[in-house]
Amino acid sequence: MLKKLNDPLILSVNCLRRGGSAGQVANRGFTLLEIMIAIFIFAVVITTIFTSYSSVSSGNKIIDQDTASYEMGTNCLNRMIMDLKSIHLTLAPGYTPPALGEPPEMYRIVGEMNNIQGTAFPKLRFTSLSHISFGEKVENGIAEIVYYIQASEDGNYVLKRADKLYPYGKFEEKPGDPVLCRDIKSLTIKYYDSDGNDYDQWDSDSEDVGYSTPRAIDIRLELAEGSNSLAFETMVNLSIYREKKK
Repeated sequence: MLKKLNDPLILSVNCLRRGGSAGQVANRGFTLLEIMIAIFIFAVVITTIFTSYSSVSSGNKIIDQDTASYEMGTNCLNRMIMDLKSIHLTLAPGYTPPALGEPPEMYRIVGEMNNIQGTAFPKLRFTSLSHISFGEKVENGIAEIVYYIQASEDGNYVLKRADKLYPYGKFEEKPGDPVLCRDIKSLTIKYYDSDGNDYDQWDSDSEDVGYSTPRAIDIRLELAEGSNSLAFETMVNLSIYREKKK
């Protein structure tokens, strides 16, 4: 008599004819093509992660540089505002224009243009109560403050601040003058009289301005950071000023 189809022996023979047992078929290994595809996918994922990380790191570096330049520019303008807000002048009727051959008035305001390696930059001289003492000895008084531009060794420009108590004497640029701001791309200073007229230069000992002092001073500063630049601007209304001599 023939055995039934569900006989264990017949099932075993049928499995052997298909090439092995059911357990052997389920546990077969990966082919070479499957392994190569898996390695390729893994490489793509790793490359994407590394590129993203590099982009984030580069972006953070640029942000840090911009932040440092922004803080430097802000601190520079704040220092200039503080100096100009504490400006010291000789007011009428105490002021007398110097006669021919006499030394200039020591509390004068002089804004002029200097040529630094083919580029025009402003230079500003005035006196102020905003003196900064260095070292252990604290000194107070009316200081001669001069802002001027110098070329730096890296090809950029720096803004320096000279600060000297009386006696002032003839101004000379010194290597020890503190750097107020680095990476200067451009600096513009404009002077406004009481009528709102603006000037690129000013001399309070000059008849051209009626021996007056500016009513306000506008400062525009641009810093270079690689291919980027940051611009700053402030208008300082002077707390005291001398009217034109009539």
